[in-house]
Amino acid sequence: MFLGYIIRRLLYMVVTLWIISVLTFIIIELPPGDFVTTYINRLIQSGRGPADREAYAAQLRRLYGLDQPEFMRYLRWIERMFFYGDFGQSLAWNRPVKDLILERLPITLSIAILSVIFIYLVSIPIGIYSATHQYSISDFFFSGISFLGMSVPQFLLALILMFLAYKYFNLNIGSVFSPKYATAPWSIGKFLDMVKHLWIPIVIVAISSTASVIRVLRGCLLDELRKQYVITARAKGVPEKKLLWKYPVRIALNPVVSTIGWDIPWVISSESIVGIVLNLPTLGPLLLQSLMSQDMYLGGTIVLLLAGMT
Repeated sequence: MFLGYIIRRLLYMVVTLWIISVLTFIIIELPPGDFVTTYINRLIQSGRGPADREAYAAQLRRLYGLDQPEFMRYLRWIERMFFYGDFGQSLAWNRPVKDLILERLPITLSIAILSVIFIYLVSIPIGIYSATHQYSISDFFFSGISFLGMSVPQFLLALILMFLAYKYFNLNIGSVFSPKYATAPWSIGKFLDMVKHLWIPIVIVAISSTASVIRVLRGCLLDELRKQYVITARAKGVPEKKLLWKYPVRIALNPVVSTIGWDIPWVISSESIVGIVLNLPTLGPLLLQSLMSQDMYLGGTIVLLLAGMT
């Protein structure tokens, strides 16, 4: 029974990824022109346009296989990906897609994983404290911060924190390493330098979900603390800490645990936006560049990867 459920879910995942791949291919190919058109237009804008544009464009299309029908190009991309593990060659970077993704995937995953950890390490204690100190000054403070975190757009928060980090902490957030550690081998110093740069994108990515979890946990715990079994246990002299952790907190955490299912996709998608704003070496800016240049193999692979991760 359980094995059958797992098999069905895997089949659903395969079908979903296939549908996403089709839609991604269609959307990237939908604008007029192709990668060659975009590339030649950039050459013309920079004053390096070819003398015979049509002949040069036809030559590039034959070189990159863009002269074939869209259906054949899609089948070739899917066949190489699923049967040979070959994600194709990036047209814009002239490098294997796999190499470009592997360079940026560790930082992307680090930000996503640390953001999820940050969400629950911060939100659970604050949510419990706010519920047990209802209408106190600290409760109003945390509630205000929560509403602010849910309402301020991430790109605006990213710009504000980037300015403050540069002005008061002398941190350049356009990279995850200081210049002296950029090409250095891994060491404790390089790791600490990375952590020093990563805390800003982690806070930006996690702030909205953290605020949401605080409000959910606070509301659920307040409901539990008003129930009859808590009032009865308190009347019988059960110590407050034991009473709090025995049942109310455990029950109130159930809705919080269920939010992990949508927090992870939210964190991954948010990381892409924050990476673009802060110009971090993550998958987000790479995806934007590939879409702008109509680099189908790179953009489509990143979209499929992000869809599989979420």
